[in-house]
Amino acid sequence: MSRIKRLAKEGSWIVIGQIVTVAGSLALVRVLTELLDPLQYGQLALGLTIGGLVNQVAMGGITTGIARFYSIAAEKGDLGGYLRASKRLMGYATLGVGAVALILTGGLFVTGQSQWLGLLAAVLIFSILSGYNSALNNIQNAARQRAIVALHGGMDAWLKIGLATVVVWWVSSSSTAVVIGYAFSALLVTGSQLFFLKRLLRRHEGVTQILSDEDWERRMWIFSWPMMAGGLFNWGYYASQRWALELFVSTADVGKFYALTQIAYSPVSLAGAMVMSLLVPILYARVGDPGNHQRVANVRDFVFKITGLGVMATLLVAGIAIFWHETIAKLLVAEQYRGMFVYMPLIVVSAGLLQSSIALSSILTLANQTKLVLPLATTGNLIIILLNMIFTRQFGLPGLVISITVGSMLHLAWMLKIVLSLKTPRY
Repeated sequence: MSRIKRLAKEGSWIVIGQIVTVAGSLALVRVLTELLDPLQYGQLALGLTIGGLVNQVAMGGITTGIARFYSIAAEKGDLGGYLRASKRLMGYATLGVGAVALILTGGLFVTGQSQWLGLLAAVLIFSILSGYNSALNNIQNAARQRAIVALHGGMDAWLKIGLATVVVWWVSSSSTAVVIGYAFSALLVTGSQLFFLKRLLRRHEGVTQILSDEDWERRMWIFSWPMMAGGLFNWGYYASQRWALELFVSTADVGKFYALTQIAYSPVSLAGAMVMSLLVPILYARVGDPGNHQRVANVRDFVFKITGLGVMATLLVAGIAIFWHETIAKLLVAEQYRGMFVYMPLIVVSAGLLQSSIALSSILTLANQTKLVLPLATTGNLIIILLNMIFTRQFGLPGLVISITVGSMLHLAWMLKIVLSLKTPRY
């Protein structure tokens, strides 16, 4: 009964946090589509793809590794060494972002596109702060501090609205002003995260160090680098959608499509993330150090069931979108963005299938077999990127929507094949 009560409490905090976050995200879209025209919104969407590159390649894999090894470090009584190693890895990632910033800045000067420097600087600062926020959030989530995670998720969503609006009114109606507001939000949330992390660490004072700092760093790096390598292609999976429209249609259509995905794609992704944020720390704790094959096998069937439920829920939401997409568009976006919402059901399907694939991939992280996902993360995503470009060039926006839907089906089928091949975990 105590376990059930604890899980109910944790689940309640996660649901509350996600509801507040989703509500904030939807409100943000409504506010920004009133403040920015589709061309400006398209510039914002394109600029944020640079931030996505930073988070996927430089920091995303490391923050996942930080989340994975918290339970192992806690079990071994070496949170101090684990945190020092995590700090160093994030420092290396930050240096990598700095190198990327220099390359991109030089490229803009050489090509005569210096007008984009302000947006680039704002996006890179926002991305670095978001990366640290994600790492701190992953530690709190792994420690099952659900109320703290819920607080910061909702705080970030609503701070973005207020701060972006203030900066737009104060500076100008532009994509750069919006990202500056995002950066201030990330800074405040990261500061709050550090405060609560210190409180968490005080509970673990006096633990004995078992492994050296260098060993934690090596183990997390071995776990993380395949996801960082695949992160470039994962980034391309999403970024190619916007850049295909930029290349073959128009920047204004990028803005309209971005608004559609924020309403149709992001809430489905957040719902999937909500479920996995509840389950993954529990499953990590159950597996612990994954040398015990039976522990991994015990959670694998459970993940399969969750994935099946996810696919069923996706089809249900897509069915609702078929009949209600016009009403949803009127409520959540400005009038000039509403024509895109005829494609909402297919976007929902693609988002749900991709989240189901991500849920399946948790089996690989539980078994510390992240290398197995590299063929899908590289070759598979490259195929989908090419499909996005080819279909958009040939058929415009409808072609992109078809490509996204087919790509999510391919992703799920490929991930299922990988997981089914993992009959006996290898270590």
